[in-house]
Amino acid sequence: MTDNRKFLFLVASTREAGHVGNTEWLARQAAATLPQGTTQQWMHLARMHLPPFVDLRHTTGQYPMPEGDLKTLLDATLAATDIVLVAPVYWYSLPSTIKTCIDHWSGWLRIPGVPFKDLMTRKTLRLITTSGDRAKAQPMMDSVRLCAEFFPMTWGGVAGPVLWGKGGPPGAIEADAQAVAAAARFLL
Repeated sequence: MTDNRKFLFLVASTREAGHVGNTEWLARQAAATLPQGTTQQWMHLARMHLPPFVDLRHTTGQYPMPEGDLKTLLDATLAATDIVLVAPVYWYSLPSTIKTCIDHWSGWLRIPGVPFKDLMTRKTLRLITTSGDRAKAQPMMDSVRLCAEFFPMTWGGVAGPVLWGKGGPPGAIEADAQAVAAAARFLL
């Protein structure tokens, strides 16, 4: 059975290349349960050259078509049916890599000829995260939920919008049996 959904996994970890953190490990467990043939695109934001967002809303009012990695990210975002933020908790919030990506959404709303907001309303947004304590992840969860509500996007699927697991040192997530079991249902 093939799945017509196209999943974009935006990995926000700033770990060194070749090191899979707890959050990405949990996301890969969830992705492994997708039906065979489901399109998956994984983008490691820390390995991309994403410029800082410059707010032009009140000066020029529009943005040019991005170039380079930012254009690649825009194209992948537009092509996806499901966007999964794979973001460990950094200081009670989103890592700067994913925050930069989301900040650029403000510019993409204002690119002439790109119906970004209309296309985003057709997508599902989910969050996979890990931290030492779920309560410390709540501010980040709330932030992502508000982003989904802005468009509005569908916030999560049948199994809910957020998959949280107990992280910490490398490999800690593998001991969180509840999170590992939830990963098997998360992307339904």
